Amino acid sequence: MAKRIALAYSGGLDTSCIVPWLKETIPGAEVVCIVGDVGQGSDELAGVEQKARNSGAVECHIVDLKVEFIDDYVIPTMIAGAIYEGRYLLGTAIARPILAKAQVDVARKTRCTALSHGCTGKGNDQVRFESAWAALAPDLETIIPWRHDKWNLSGRVAMLDYLKARNIPTTASATKIYSRDRNLWHISHEGGSIEDPANAPPDDAWMLTTDPAKAPDTPEDISLSFTSGRPTALNNKPLPAWKIVHELNDLAGKHGVGRVDLVENRRVGMKSRGLYETPGGTVITEALRALEELVLDRETRHYREHLGLTFAELVYDGRWFTPLREALWAAAAKIAEPLTGQITVRLFKGRATPIKRTSPNSLYAEKMVSFEGEEIYSQKDAGGFIKLLSLPERIRAMKHK
Repeated sequence: MAKRIALAYSGGLDTSCIVPWLKETIPGAEVVCIVGDVGQGSDELAGVEQKARNSGAVECHIVDLKVEFIDDYVIPTMIAGAIYEGRYLLGTAIARPILAKAQVDVARKTRCTALSHGCTGKGNDQVRFESAWAALAPDLETIIPWRHDKWNLSGRVAMLDYLKARNIPTTASATKIYSRDRNLWHISHEGGSIEDPANAPPDDAWMLTTDPAKAPDTPEDISLSFTSGRPTALNNKPLPAWKIVHELNDLAGKHGVGRVDLVENRRVGMKSRGLYETPGGTVITEALRALEELVLDRETRHYREHLGLTFAELVYDGRWFTPLREALWAAAAKIAEPLTGQITVRLFKGRATPIKRTSPNSLYAEKMVSFEGEEIYSQKDAGGFIKLLSLPERIRAMKHK
């Protein structure tokens, strides 16, 4: 029986080469390509099935994952407050577990015996895919071309020559300025002049967002409604979460919202520089944090922040299918139960600023804060509280004396 290999396929230069390479390296192998549609857009998906077959694949499966991607992966990650190293909204990282899961599902249905991907040996994605496979399909063999002894396609020119020698058509060229990853949540840019942290971000890299300096001079206010932390309406219009993200990408993008220029620590140990655009996600994140300010008590909110740090590292490191990630999500979902309300966010010159907050579960009591209402909060009570709070300091001072 011929070995059947399920390949995570994008249609780019790397995976176009990997299809014939697998067939040549493993005699008799059949390659099944799996393309996960996470909202990367029609430009990337156009003709991808035929492209896979032209490369030698026996089958190509395109799986629509957009709704599940946003509902079951992205929004839970934002509810948990997971932002890697304080700035990165995990747009690439959070797509990997659902892509790996879809790949395994198709592999099972098509009787594949092995799994493969086109990730290099330097990046995070190899860790993310293979960690997911380990959790979901430990019985399947893994074949990793970029780390294989017989892989010798080290550059774009070599890959193009490889395809040309086999009469496999490609739209790729010898020069590629930037390496990009796009989905419904974000787009990332790496390579070219971006690799030098001493260089300012090149103007031609950005795709989803307007230069804040050239953004409209008039701010735009939008409202987001949430139910238990999940976005449910935009400007009072009920919409599914994926549609809210899609529309916010346009609304916020034209105001230059969502740009991040980050030097991050990769899981494999090196630093890398990337440009990220997450316009809709930035608005949702800012609105959700504003709702937390209104609803969560201090201890709960601070613990959620602690939880979010660990959750972000798990997502970034490809540890989605782990007991710890599941346990943290259970805690985050419980914390988010009262996060119902409406937040108005002002979009202006690269910023998304919450300006209005309402919630039926608000803990904000105006009478408590004002100088009125002594019958609710007596200022005299604060004296005893301060004495108890500062007791360790007073004892320490007395000991020194």
